[in-house]
Amino acid sequence: MNTSEIIFEVTEAVESGCDAKALGHSIFTQGEDWEDLKAMVKDAVRCHFDEDTLPAVVRLHLVRDEVIAV
Repeated sequence: MNTSEIIFEVTEAVESGCDAKALGHSIFTQGEDWEDLKAMVKDAVRCHFDEDTLPAVVRLHLVRDEVIAV
């Protein structure tokens, strides 16, 4: 069975860079910047899935929380 798409929730890391967690799969990775994160996500997905079950598309969903004083 081939999953057509896998979605990663991306958050800014506390110290620097970004963290990415796959929704519905046990995949977690980090990157120093956006380009590094994309490369790390591709690598993590390739390691997690077999060639015949590799998703066709990876979606990165950036979640940003910001607290402001009023």
